[in-house]
Amino acid sequence: MAMTSRECRLLPSVVDAIGDTPLVDLSRLVEGCDGRILAKLEFLNPGFSKKDRIARQIIDDAEADGTLAPGQTVVELTSGNTGTGLAIVCGIRRHPFVAVMSRGNSVERARQMMALGAEVVLVDQLPGSPPGQVSGGDLAKVEAVAQRIVTERQAFRADQFQLHGNFRAHYLHTGPEILRQAAGIRIDAFCDFAGTGGSFAGCAAAFKERDPNIQCFAVEPAGAAALSGGPVTRPNHRIQGGGYSIAALPMLAEQRIDGFLEVTDEEAIAGARRLARAEGIFSGFSSGANASAALQLLRGSFAGGTIVILLNDSGLKYLSTDLWEPA
Repeated sequence: MAMTSRECRLLPSVVDAIGDTPLVDLSRLVEGCDGRILAKLEFLNPGFSKKDRIARQIIDDAEADGTLAPGQTVVELTSGNTGTGLAIVCGIRRHPFVAVMSRGNSVERARQMMALGAEVVLVDQLPGSPPGQVSGGDLAKVEAVAQRIVTERQAFRADQFQLHGNFRAHYLHTGPEILRQAAGIRIDAFCDFAGTGGSFAGCAAAFKERDPNIQCFAVEPAGAAALSGGPVTRPNHRIQGGGYSIAALPMLAEQRIDGFLEVTDEEAIAGARRLARAEGIFSGFSSGANASAALQLLRGSFAGGTIVILLNDSGLKYLSTDLWEPA
């Protein structure tokens, strides 16, 4: 098997191992459907998620333009994945890092960040919010704490919802990698679970530059589909890392969305479990949501087509949840 250029050289640090993740044809997942799903294995990044990419890009950009000084503390709110990426990058670049996270997120994520040297500040959920189900209200509490710590420590805020490095990471790297890896295959659609909107917007922009006919769909939790204008009846859904009932995401402001797809908690869980059993891919809730959404497309107007998805993070981050309880 031919090796990529990254595999053929010695890397100066683990930060240089971020990206160039494999693209896999999920031929077993689609049995019984007419079409293909191509999945980018983002859980094979060093921090086990796609968020390693934005952590590197945000820190690169801030160091380059002088908004992040040598040795300055970095702070960000996180559901765990961006924080893990920032813990890795900041550790290598010698920036103290403070992750601010809701207690509603899985405990594995907090432990991983602490193991990587981050200071983790856990914020209590709103009264009545179940563990594992982080709402927009819970996120607002985390945001308030993050802002206070930034002020107190004169820190750099690695704001994944606002900073353009989030978009750039996927526009410059993830999207072009997929196009290169899928050379010779016509891509008909791309669907992606909306967290900050960065991976959707960056990949969609790269895809449409290559072929404006590629249709790009934002995936939302059923009952919390605020982006598509739906009523928010289930803010405490179980798909961690997104669906915070935020009606407008800055990363999506200038990106055309061709449509929206809704996935229930049960569909996301079934998708993740089917990826594990049929494809040997051990991923998390939002990856299951993306797989389920892609199957919706193949069973509908994209029958016979090729759908691209991202498999966002590792199932190892959810061992304390019911995602992997025996069915």
